[in-house]
Amino acid sequence: MKKPRFDVTIAGELNLDLILYGLPPELMPERELLANDLALTLGSSSAIVAHNLASLGSRVGFQSLIGDDPLGRIALERLAHSGVDTSRVRTSKSVGTGVSVILQREGWRNILTYPGTIARLTLADLDLDYLSDTRHFHLSSYYLQSDLRPQVPDLFRRLKAAGLTISLDTNDDPEDRFEDDLRHLLKHVDIFLPNRREACKIARTDNLEAAVSTLVGFVPLVVVKLGEDGAMARRRDETIERAALRVKAVDPVGAGDSFDAGFLYAYLKGKTLQQCLAAGNAAGALCATRAGGTEAFRDREHRESFLRSHAPLLQSSTP
Repeated sequence: MKKPRFDVTIAGELNLDLILYGLPPELMPERELLANDLALTLGSSSAIVAHNLASLGSRVGFQSLIGDDPLGRIALERLAHSGVDTSRVRTSKSVGTGVSVILQREGWRNILTYPGTIARLTLADLDLDYLSDTRHFHLSSYYLQSDLRPQVPDLFRRLKAAGLTISLDTNDDPEDRFEDDLRHLLKHVDIFLPNRREACKIARTDNLEAAVSTLVGFVPLVVVKLGEDGAMARRRDETIERAALRVKAVDPVGAGDSFDAGFLYAYLKGKTLQQCLAAGNAAGALCATRAGGTEAFRDREHRESFLRSHAPLLQSSTP
C-alpha cells in the first residue's frame, strides 16, 4: 500500500489576527481609547492547528479560500513558512480575506471577526483526492464556515469511506446556539475536541461530567480542554485527567488550537492517551508564552528550548 503523502490534512479558514493589549475594561462610545501594545499574527483556528502541527514535524496538507488581497497573501506566506503544503489554497476575486480583531484584557477578551472568505469556502473548493491522501483529517471552526457547514456531513462520509480518521473542534458558535445538527455529524468523528463551555453547550447541560457522558455516546473519544485546569479525556468507561503546565503566560490566544496540534501529533504517533493529553497541554502552554497562536512555534530556538524542558515527546521530532 502506498504511503500517504500527509499525516494530517485540514480544510478551513485562513486569516490574520490583530490583537490589541492593555485596553480599558469598558469601551466608551465616541472616545478614542488607547491600547498599550499590538500583535499582527497568523490567526484562524484551522491555520493555527496546521501551522503548529507542521512546526512539530507532522506532514500537513491544507486547503482554504482567501481573498486576492494583502491580508490573504501575508496569511498564506506565514502558513507556508512553517512547512504546511498550501498548494491547494484557492483565491477569491469577489470576497476579501477574513480577519479577527482581538481585544485582550486581563483575564478575558473580545473577538471581533469579519468572516469574508472564512464563510465562503464550500465543498466545491476542496480537492477530495488531496484531502484523502493522508492518515487523518481535522476540521476546526465548524460554526464560522457557514457555507461549508451543511456540506460537512457529506465531506466526512467521503473521507471516512477513504479510510481516514477524523477529529473535530467546533470552536465557538457566534450565535451561541450550538444547534442539534452537530449531533448528526458527530457519528462520523473519531476525536472530539471541545473546551469546557462548548462541551456543556452542545450537551445542553451546565454539568461537565454529564456533558462528557452525553458526548461519548456519539464519539469514541472526547477530549475536553479545561484551561488552567488542564484537560480530560473520556473513551468508553475510561477517564483520564492531566494537569496543565504552569508557565508565565503572555497571551492565551490560540492555546486551545495549539492543544489540538500537540494532542493530534502524539495520537498519530501511537502514544497513550495520557501522553497525548500531556502533549496537548505542553503545546497549549508553549503557545501562551508568546503573543498570538503561532509566534511561540515560529521561534525555533524558543520552541526547542521549551520542549526540551517540558515535553521531550514533542521535542524529539521537532525540525
